[in-house]
Amino acid sequence: MSDLKKMYTTIQGDPFPADMTITLGDRTLVFKKRTWTIDGEVKGLRYGENPDQPAAVYQLAEGGLELDGVKFRGPERGLVSALTEEHLIQSGKHPGKTNLTDVDNGLNILQYLSAKPAAVILKHNNPCGAAWTDEGLAVAFERANLSDRIAAFGGAIVVNRTLDKATAELITANYFEVVAAPGYEPEALAILKTKKNLRIIAIPGIAKLPDYLGEPFLDVKSLMDGGMVVQFSFRNRILSADDFLPAKGSTKDGKDFISRAPSPREAEDLLFAWAVEAGVTSNSVIFVRDGATVGIGTGEQDRVGVVQLTIHKAYTKYADLLAFERHKLSIHELREKAASDPALAKELADIEAKTQADRGGLPGSVLVSDGFFPFRDGVDLALKQGVTAIAQPGGSIRDWEVVQAVNEATPQVAMVFTGQRSFKH
Repeated sequence: MSDLKKMYTTIQGDPFPADMTITLGDRTLVFKKRTWTIDGEVKGLRYGENPDQPAAVYQLAEGGLELDGVKFRGPERGLVSALTEEHLIQSGKHPGKTNLTDVDNGLNILQYLSAKPAAVILKHNNPCGAAWTDEGLAVAFERANLSDRIAAFGGAIVVNRTLDKATAELITANYFEVVAAPGYEPEALAILKTKKNLRIIAIPGIAKLPDYLGEPFLDVKSLMDGGMVVQFSFRNRILSADDFLPAKGSTKDGKDFISRAPSPREAEDLLFAWAVEAGVTSNSVIFVRDGATVGIGTGEQDRVGVVQLTIHKAYTKYADLLAFERHKLSIHELREKAASDPALAKELADIEAKTQADRGGLPGSVLVSDGFFPFRDGVDLALKQGVTAIAQPGGSIRDWEVVQAVNEATPQVAMVFTGQRSFKH
């Protein structure tokens, strides 16, 4: 291809059939391919994960599934797969697979966060910032965006309340690819439409997300040999702070350890963090403070490694906010300019010193881990950053050692168990 940029604007041909049928025992599920008439032309997905991958999206249209007495989500539950031209208020550059799967994972998280206005910003199918608050949607979005201003660039925004004018103004002051909401105020829509390439999606079903709780879908993973692994989708058992379990552990000689319980503020932050965790690629940990993510670590192979990575990311994002507030530069731009500007070099040194002194804004935060801590090393790293409470699945043979770690902290740090793992591969 002579012009490599064209690969990102070329819509792939769609060779996939109009319907797909899956038979599981005596159950038959019928799926219909979703297409849209855009600019007078019938189009499916722009392309798949990469520009040279044709792709299609199918909606469950007929049939139901019940296994082991558990009823799965049926045709009436359509959200992203049920989008019509009416819902694609502005198609921008036309949606591709990654745009829709980012929105879908936003809904996956927001189904647990209906109690307050909430915003999730996603990139590469992971949340890069999330927040909820009683102060309104604009504040939730701003906090989510500032959680990781760099990663949010070009991301997808998903919110759980009608998008208002104040939120629209904040969104258009930045660059995003997609915004999805249950609905839009007319003034907000007019503001968003000034960004011609922004994909604006209305999903009325967001208002009914609490109805999805406890009802799984058929989760399918295709293997490279053409086979499949199927499973019940993840069902979050932590739907209120009361669902956390006391963190306990016993040594081989029968000595018992139990941690302190979290305060109401800590418990609410842990509840929020565990909801966001449902949408993060494992191995992962999340730091949260006052209803907003402070650091999200994704996809590491070891537990202590992901804690180290997330701390590093939090420090970088904290320094970036200081650089942006003071100089309207990212921390990376400031470092580049400081190499040849003594005055900026001094400013950079001050920002880096403040970041270290403030420990990247982590003191006072809580931590959740999608898997148990096999050793106390990851917990000890988090304690040094000033976390006040931790939630993790529990179930390690060294639970006592991990509980001992939080009990030895000064002041004593809280810990609870979730009683379930939240891996997402």
